[in-house]
Amino acid sequence: MEKGEYVTMAAVERQHWWYVGMRTLSAVWLDQVFADRHDLQILDAGCGTGGDALFLRRYGTVIGLDYAAEAAAFVGERLPGRFARGSVLDLPFAEHSFDLVTSYDVLYHTGVPDEAPALREVRRVLRPEGHLLLRLPAYEWLRSRHDRQVHTRRRYVASEVRQMLAKAGFVVERLSYVLSLLFPLPATTRWLERFQSDHGEASAMELPGTMLNTILYLPMAFEANWLKMGGTFPYGLSILCLARVKPALPKTMLPRMVK
Repeated sequence: MEKGEYVTMAAVERQHWWYVGMRTLSAVWLDQVFADRHDLQILDAGCGTGGDALFLRRYGTVIGLDYAAEAAAFVGERLPGRFARGSVLDLPFAEHSFDLVTSYDVLYHTGVPDEAPALREVRRVLRPEGHLLLRLPAYEWLRSRHDRQVHTRRRYVASEVRQMLAKAGFVVERLSYVLSLLFPLPATTRWLERFQSDHGEASAMELPGTMLNTILYLPMAFEANWLKMGGTFPYGLSILCLARVKPALPKTMLPRMVK
């Protein structure tokens, strides 16, 4: 991610409709699994400037991890003593340390050349039956100026996310595209970018005016209610997935070698 994006993120992520909306969507599924739980050990892997880690404190104790030095100053201030600098490819934690790992828009990054080692590390630090909440950007054809700013390696479709989690030893409990009701707006904007010259390095995540910010959030609140009722969306700007560690087979159920 470009250094300037960290400054922008820290300034707007508590109020910006996109960040607030994504936290609202995450809370729906987390509340369904962890209702009335406040004792979880949680890792926010790729925590950025720490806004989501602050939100996750409602469920327990949170450690934020990020590789970027630019993130350390922000998270250190927001979560004193609860930040670790490191890579999702080599998590600096013991096995079975966490009940929940969240990873919001991290595995798509150029700094993660392959998702499989990162997911193996997440599985290693999760406790048996522990959960992973994963968010990733959707559709390669939606690449934009913002992807260049945040160093996007790839974008995904839902079937790819489901397959890579299964290979890594997870059971997918819920999976849906999100940011779906507003999808025509970013889709059109990104298509038009192809015919426009690059207008410099202005961040795509600048905070809009109060009224527009509220208007843009409302469709995401509606999406959250739909997810709460068990619904899903067939397309969207992002993919949200809740998975748990696949339980190991009892030794008595393992196939015997034929002599």
